[in-house]
Amino acid sequence: MESLTTDHNELPRVRYTRSLPTPVPPADSVIRSNLAGVRHVLLVLSGKGGVGKSTVATELALALRLAGKRVGILDVDLCGPSIPRMLRVQDSAVHQCNSGWVPVFAHQDKSISLMSIGFLLEKPDDAVVWRGPKKNALIKQFVSDVAWGDLDFLIVDTPPGTSDEHISTVEALRPHKPLAAILVTTPQAVSVADVRRELTFCKKTGLRVLGIVENMSGFVCPHCSECTNIFSKGGGEELAKHAGVPFLGSVPLDPQLSQSLEDGRDFIQEFPKSSAFPALAHIAQQILDGTPRSS
Repeated sequence: MESLTTDHNELPRVRYTRSLPTPVPPADSVIRSNLAGVRHVLLVLSGKGGVGKSTVATELALALRLAGKRVGILDVDLCGPSIPRMLRVQDSAVHQCNSGWVPVFAHQDKSISLMSIGFLLEKPDDAVVWRGPKKNALIKQFVSDVAWGDLDFLIVDTPPGTSDEHISTVEALRPHKPLAAILVTTPQAVSVADVRRELTFCKKTGLRVLGIVENMSGFVCPHCSECTNIFSKGGGEELAKHAGVPFLGSVPLDPQLSQSLEDGRDFIQEFPKSSAFPALAHIAQQILDGTPRSS
């Protein structure tokens, strides 16, 4: 099998720097130093796959960038790293500096930085065939060894579920920064039921829920502007009311949004007249209003 080894003690080697040794676990002071410039950490969660967590994480980063914020994205979806392609940086390599790994910058102004296992794979089609301990070790390394610099927001894109990767991420980040969660669902009942379990995870782990986003919330026809509720309607808003947490907004299905993600284009800047743009801009504003301003 041409794949990453399942040896628990071996972490992936950085492309183009194959002599890189496996790092020694850093001292707490090093972790604090690498996260010292990060003001807010937001975890994008959902108990269900296929609801668009990576889409919401990417577009939220782009919307916050448009608002003048510096944003980092930590992609801990280890088995399905899609954000490098969504930002059209999938062919980039990770390098080292004195503080650890330098994240990949998605724009020339370095306003969005990204770290993902997608940059560490020898081949883009390699499968990550790992057990939990090795996944947990890499997540802790991502938290400790990435030199993020000064960021207004660090957005953490997570895989589906409520198990190893999520617990490791929360445990690694909690001692150093206050955390908040954004939950993503689609309108139908089967999705809402899974996201309800994610709310239980947040309660058990003490994560503050910043709000719920309903993705794929109807299709707005580009010709007549009529909205068709393909996946029913209102499940995310109803869940937010039931749980007593803010409802951040609904994002409709939008062909321009889908195509921009396929092509790695900046949807927020290129399609301001699309049906999804005001929804994403509103969600970003809700995030800004719900996080304390830095002094």
